[in-house]
Amino acid sequence: MSEKVKEDPVKLHKDANTLYETGKYEEALEKFLQASELYRKANNFFDATSMLYKAGECSYMLKDYETALEYFLKSAELSFKKGFDRFGVSALEYARDCYKALENQEKVQELEKKIKEVKKKLEASF
Repeated sequence: MSEKVKEDPVKLHKDANTLYETGKYEEALEKFLQASELYRKANNFFDATSMLYKAGECSYMLKDYETALEYFLKSAELSFKKGFDRFGVSALEYARDCYKALENQEKVQELEKKIKEVKKKLEASF
């Protein structure tokens, strides 16, 4: 039985950032998704959500708005579930931009409403 080398999410995270900064979005995307999964398994939900967000950014840069949307919505969902509401709002705003790029006005308006609601709730908590 061969021993599986334990992947380091922090190393994947750093490698992905480097790839992203050099415009290698496809490779960065893969590493962000791997890192997200490893962070999630380690119960590091903040980094898991941020890696999904970064995966969304990669897809967005590749003009793959459908896929980007999927990652931004997953990031937002996990963010809200774990109480990272401000981060969730950012993910929703990016998701809204994907819907704009896909020319889906109905969904754009739906997200605008949700973003306003969450922001209002956040302001009320101060």
